[in-house]
Amino acid sequence: MQTEIFVAGFGGQGIMFAGQVISYAAMDKGREVTWIPSYGPEMRGGTANCTVVIADEEIGSPLVQNPPAALVMNLPSLDKYEPAVKPGGLLVVNGSMVDREVQRRDIASVSVPCNEIAEELGNRRLATMVAIGALLELLPILERKDIEATLAAHMPGRHKHLLPSNYEALKRGAEYAKKHARKAN
Repeated sequence: MQTEIFVAGFGGQGIMFAGQVISYAAMDKGREVTWIPSYGPEMRGGTANCTVVIADEEIGSPLVQNPPAALVMNLPSLDKYEPAVKPGGLLVVNGSMVDREVQRRDIASVSVPCNEIAEELGNRRLATMVAIGALLELLPILERKDIEATLAAHMPGRHKHLLPSNYEALKRGAEYAKKHARKAN
């Protein structure tokens, strides 16, 4: 089995971190993984996206054109990647930064108020963890506990005190997605 995921937003939203966390969790589970980052020319606020490929066998090509899943954190990313998701796929949207609904009905989707949930938890930087929780609730390639174990194993020591809030963000994203996801028609 092979699964491809686009993660997209703007610089400073934790896009690369999200892709890395998913990649490390898959690697820690013994899966084959590729992670390819792509940045716009700006230091912060420019485009940022990455692709993650997770497979049970060797990955033939890390290039992704029509993934079965995408996690988008802003409107320009939704505009760009909504058409690319494979029919029957999944689109997770940061509803805090997007002022329109997903147009396609041939894919499952959920618009999660990631920023608001993160702020309720006391740290706006948790928005991407909320989105990852939603993604994994609807795309069961990894379990939430896998991401939690990866965070515990790979997070620098100076940030270990943030683990409980990251775990809560993952949980809240998953809970929101479970209640509000729209299925593909």
